[in-house]
Amino acid sequence: MIEIKNISKTYSGQVKAVNQLSLTVEAGEIIGFIGPNGAGKTTTLKMMTGILNPDEGEILLNGINIQSSPLKAKQQFGFVPDTPDIFLRLKGIEYLNFMADIYDVDENTRRERIHKYAEAFQMTSALNDKILSYSHGMRQKIVVMGVLIHSPSIWILDEPLTGLDPQSAFALKEMMREHVSLGKTVFFSTHVLEVAEKLCSKVAIINKGALLYFGSLEQLKLDHPNASLEDIFLKVTQNA
Repeated sequence: MIEIKNISKTYSGQVKAVNQLSLTVEAGEIIGFIGPNGAGKTTTLKMMTGILNPDEGEILLNGINIQSSPLKAKQQFGFVPDTPDIFLRLKGIEYLNFMADIYDVDENTRRERIHKYAEAFQMTSALNDKILSYSHGMRQKIVVMGVLIHSPSIWILDEPLTGLDPQSAFALKEMMREHVSLGKTVFFSTHVLEVAEKLCSKVAIINKGALLYFGSLEQLKLDHPNASLEDIFLKVTQNA
C-alpha cells in the first residue's frame, strides 16, 4: 500500500515540480502514472523512494514513513529508475548478487530467482559480461532483475518498458499482473497509453505538478464519451 499525502517539491525556490499531490494505492492494484515530459512524474517517484525529500507532506509505504524510517521503508519496495546506467563495471551476475546481499536473500532463493528472471528476459548468456558492454535494453533488464530479486511487496518503476524487446516487455507485464494477484502493489510511470489501458486498474494523470485525475480508465472514458484515450489525455492535460 502507498499513501501520498499533500506532497510538494520546489526547485531553486521557483519551479514547483510537484504541488500538493495526494493519492492512495491499495494492495492489489497496478497504477499507471501518466503525464507529459516535465509533469512531475520522476520527481514524485524520487520522493516516494527517498532519493528526494518533499518540502511538505508525507509518504507512507506499507504504513512506514519514508522520511522518518528510511531503512525500514526501503525494505518495502524495489525501484527501477529512469536510467539503467548504473554499476557499469560490474558483471551482470555480480550486480545481481550484490543486490541479493543488500536484502539478505539466501543462496538457494537468489539462485532460483536469478535463473527464473534470466530465462524470462533472455539474459542467461550475458550474466558473466560487464554491464558496460550491455545495450540499453539489456541494462534495463538487469536493473529490473536486481529489483525483483528480493521480491519486494511494492514495485516503483519509472518507464520500465523503455528499451525492452517485445518478449521481455510481455514477460515484465505478466510479472506485474502476477505480483498484484498476490495482493501486492505496482506503481509505474509510462508514456504509452495503450499499456496503461491494458494493464492498469487505475491511472493517475499529472501535469505541472498537480494531480488532474486518479481513478479507473473506465470512469475516465465515461466522463469523455466517444473520445479515444489519446484524445482524453490531451484534453485533460491541455486544460490544466
